[in-house]
Amino acid sequence: MTSPVDPVEGGGPVEEPVPLPPQPRRAWALDTTPLRNPDYRRLFWGVAATMLGQQMTLVAVPYQVYALTGSSLLVGVTSVVALVPLVVFGLLGGAIADSMDRRRLMLVTGVGSAVTSALLAVQALLPGGGNLALLWVLTACVSGFTAVNQPTRSAVIPAIVGPAGVPAANALAMTVRQVGVIAGPLLAGLLIAVGDLPVTYAVDALGFLVAVLLLRGLPPLPPGRDAGPLRLGAAVRGVGEGFAFLRTQPVLLMTFVVDVIAMLFAWPQAVFPELSEGRYADSPNSLGWLFAGVSIGALFMGLTSGWVSRVDRQGAVVVVAIAVWGMAIIGFGFAPTLWLAVLCLAVAGAGDMVSAVLRSSMLQLAAPEAMRGRMQGVFLVVVAGGPRLGDLRAGAIASAAGVTTAMVSGGVVVIVAMVVVALAVPSFWTFRASRSAQPSARG
Repeated sequence: MTSPVDPVEGGGPVEEPVPLPPQPRRAWALDTTPLRNPDYRRLFWGVAATMLGQQMTLVAVPYQVYALTGSSLLVGVTSVVALVPLVVFGLLGGAIADSMDRRRLMLVTGVGSAVTSALLAVQALLPGGGNLALLWVLTACVSGFTAVNQPTRSAVIPAIVGPAGVPAANALAMTVRQVGVIAGPLLAGLLIAVGDLPVTYAVDALGFLVAVLLLRGLPPLPPGRDAGPLRLGAAVRGVGEGFAFLRTQPVLLMTFVVDVIAMLFAWPQAVFPELSEGRYADSPNSLGWLFAGVSIGALFMGLTSGWVSRVDRQGAVVVVAIAVWGMAIIGFGFAPTLWLAVLCLAVAGAGDMVSAVLRSSMLQLAAPEAMRGRMQGVFLVVVAGGPRLGDLRAGAIASAAGVTTAMVSGGVVVIVAMVVVALAVPSFWTFRASRSAQPSARG
């Protein structure tokens, strides 16, 4: 196989990454071995640079919509405005990532995201505090660029760190994301409170710019097949090929199915406002603590995830982790006090973190290199769409029968479903990372 060429024009071939020798690891500490790989460091710090600003924008956009309109309905419509391009370009983006140099695609979408975030800051300076139609257009653009960029970033990880480093690399990336999920909204709230909404968007633009500068140092990352001219028709056919491939791979298919089950039946966010105004009304900042609960648990698990990167029976651990999620949501439904509710949400978040790391690793290892972009595109759509459908289910049942019924019933369904999955799809339950890794494109 031809060695990749150096990104500096006129440079010669660069050496293939040499696998790092095994190092002694602490049993529980976050495995930082992939950070010794200079290419992964660039990818990791690029993610870190963008996460804070992205989470700040996720707070700023609905706040600005409500400030402009005073309508919670239009805030909800804004979520749909963001979801549609996320689904469309999440699927197309995965196909595109399998058809062109992935480094170039990350740079193009990173620059697009930086420019769009800067335009969000500019529109926030318009008379009257902004323009709703323009805000929606820019929000859709940000969502579209993200939908292409994120599957591409995930698809290149096996080529950069090798199959053995994939779980640890995913744990590192997801841990830094959780830091952003917790810190971003807090910082956004402070800036918005002092009237600095444009600055909130500008931080997002700056983060994308930093990520682009870091990613420029990566070598070319071609897909696992000959990349021809990029055409829309070919990309659409590529999406169809991805779904056709997925139907023949029960293990990969189940990585999506189990997550849809967990999010559809036990995603709790829709009931947080009702609980903060009712059951936990006497507790200070109950809404903030409820929204932070899942991320607190996910961050703790990320920091103690050394063992996760060494799991071989990945399918079995995913099933158990999602069952833990279901049990924790049952506890949350019954929790009489805020501290107990947050504890249950944190346990749920820890289980979800384990599931997410391992499911992503299974996709990256078991999918052939030429399909990794499309599989990560489907992964993004499932991760983004599942919670929104879960909000709809939880809100409807809570309105009709109460929060406890909504949460407890959903948790029970999740646990029963995991038992069914273990019995009905033994290939998923017995999946072992050591037997299923595909060869890396750069190995």
